[in-house]
Amino acid sequence: MTSLDKPTDNTSADDARAVTEAALFEAFGGVRGMVETVLPGLLFVTIFTINKDLHWSAIAALAVSLVLVVVRLAMKDTVKHAFSGVFGVVFGVVFAMFTGNAKDFYLPGMLYTLGLALAYIVTTLAGVPLIGLILGPVFKENLSWRKRNPGRKKAYAKASWAWGLILLAKCAVLFPLYWWADTTQLGWVLVALKIPPFLLAVWLTWVFLAKAPAPIDVFAEMEAAENAARAEEESASPGVGGRHRRDG
Repeated sequence: MTSLDKPTDNTSADDARAVTEAALFEAFGGVRGMVETVLPGLLFVTIFTINKDLHWSAIAALAVSLVLVVVRLAMKDTVKHAFSGVFGVVFGVVFAMFTGNAKDFYLPGMLYTLGLALAYIVTTLAGVPLIGLILGPVFKENLSWRKRNPGRKKAYAKASWAWGLILLAKCAVLFPLYWWADTTQLGWVLVALKIPPFLLAVWLTWVFLAKAPAPIDVFAEMEAAENAARAEEESASPGVGGRHRRDG
């Protein structure tokens, strides 16, 4: 490798990292997405710690979730992360109100985390790692990584294993606390475990994908194929017309 090659390689690597960072930011919501994930549960446990009132704690958590959605709508921003937060809070509120146990506010989210962990592991074992299904459209590669980009498929498999095992470890901490701890203890531990495992999984995903082959832009391929077909039709048309004129 010459000295002239090195800047090009570095630039290419930097571009790959930048694209990966942007895709992960878009897929997982960035800082605002993390705030929207943490805030309802934080408000719930804070109010419940102060007054032990399930109803006011639930109402406050639901209200702040709805406010986050309204803010997204007002800013004409994507609402998928805020809506997912609302649905999680609604399920938690309904479940806690139904059982009368404030601790059950957290149970639907914990079950979702367990199900997601198993989904990451099972889909990876099946050869279609979930993180690839999530990020494929973001990278404009769809499912091309399955057959045409084995290095990228391997990176998605590693990332999915990381997500699955990290979420399983989180469940291994939370579910015993659900049975043994009180509502405030469980709530504060759950809030504390919202961001660090998520950031670890995202960082590992970035590490694996930054070293993987570049994604195949299937949309660009389809557009190029359409342009080539159109150009071929246009180039063939004068020849057909000329032949008709000569025959006449």
